[in-house]
Amino acid sequence: MFGTSGIRGPVGDTVTCALALSLGRALGSLYDVAVVGRDARDSGDAIARAAIAGVQEAGGDVVDVGVESTPTVARSVAQYGADAGLVVTASHNPPADNGFKFWTHTGQAFGPELNRRLADRVDDSAAVTVPPAEMGSVRRVSDASRRHLDLLPGDDLAPMSVVVDVGNGTGQLTADALIDRGCDVTTIDAQRDGSFPGRPSEPTPENCTVLGGVVADTGADLGIAHDGDADRLVAVDETGAFVSGDELLAIFAVESVTPGAAVAAPINASGVLDAVVEASEGAVVRTAVGDSNVAAACAEPGVVFGGEPSGAWIWPSETLAPDAHYAACRLVAIAAERGLAERVDAFPTVVTKRESIRCADGAEAVSALEPEIRAAHDDVNTLDGLRVDTDDGWFLVRASGTEPLIRVTAEATTEARAAALLSEAEGFVHSVLDATPR
Repeated sequence: MFGTSGIRGPVGDTVTCALALSLGRALGSLYDVAVVGRDARDSGDAIARAAIAGVQEAGGDVVDVGVESTPTVARSVAQYGADAGLVVTASHNPPADNGFKFWTHTGQAFGPELNRRLADRVDDSAAVTVPPAEMGSVRRVSDASRRHLDLLPGDDLAPMSVVVDVGNGTGQLTADALIDRGCDVTTIDAQRDGSFPGRPSEPTPENCTVLGGVVADTGADLGIAHDGDADRLVAVDETGAFVSGDELLAIFAVESVTPGAAVAAPINASGVLDAVVEASEGAVVRTAVGDSNVAAACAEPGVVFGGEPSGAWIWPSETLAPDAHYAACRLVAIAAERGLAERVDAFPTVVTKRESIRCADGAEAVSALEPEIRAAHDDVNTLDGLRVDTDDGWFLVRASGTEPLIRVTAEATTEARAAALLSEAEGFVHSVLDATPR
């Protein structure tokens, strides 16, 4: 039922109001008070109301924060004295999808054990309902964003010029926070619209060309873009060039790590991170892909920052949730000291290539190709998928935890070698897919 980031899928198929009701009952049977919020998708209202009803049916009370970003919902669990949180969102997926993600009182996403407990209760949801007199209450609040804004840093920010691409999602708090801190802010697609008419929800380089153009044309200091629920942040530099997720990861890590401290990152993150962190006398802790896995590592002593190339950034001293609004304030402060383009130019030169191959059952396909990869390579890491390290690069093949895709990543110091490693990895995948009866 659960992937690497909660539950996601097409509404009416994977995601239904019936499932929302059962998940709400399960949540309400485990926790006394739950925060519930949602992103701007058209299906979110009905699904969130069903989840709220489920929490009540199991005797739990609800703090309904309404339409808010995922980091705001996660932060609201502690802000309102609740025990857990639920956000109805499909994050960066297409508008026809929706989903569910759950949060602990620390702001950490539910891990495998808590997800299993929920799933067990869902399977027996009728047993957790209570008599009418014991049903929970609903408290609707409207100040979640303001409370979140008060937690964000940057009261002493330099007056930077920033373009914020909200992408018709729930990321307006970033613009509000930067304006509140004295920045000159231009917004793109700031109107909430769950059909994402301005651009697709995922802020890829291809989807951020307008942002880059506005930054370049206006002479802004940097640009920031969010996905639909604003748990991701990506950026363009002062020239309008897209800053890759691996480059952002390295930028944030260098600014966060101290000698003897560690940063957490998934197995698919660039080796540039290891180079810059080790130069700062820190260490890198590798995890399986997924912000919940990075958050679990961030909860360990000595880890001061964690992130994913997809755009999720975690500072455990603040919260164990990926908070793109907090990241935005940190990034503007970093850019005020030295431009992002100059920082990126100072990093070691590598070429990282990423592709996705559609596959109905990615986990099964990756498992099937393991013998073939092991026959060709001695050094195979199975932390998440199959990673092969060579003398001059590496490649990784893994099943997506959120979509019916196989993710392929390759990295080397030259374009030609990275392309060759990517081609080799894709060849392994297609050899298995071509041999599978359709």
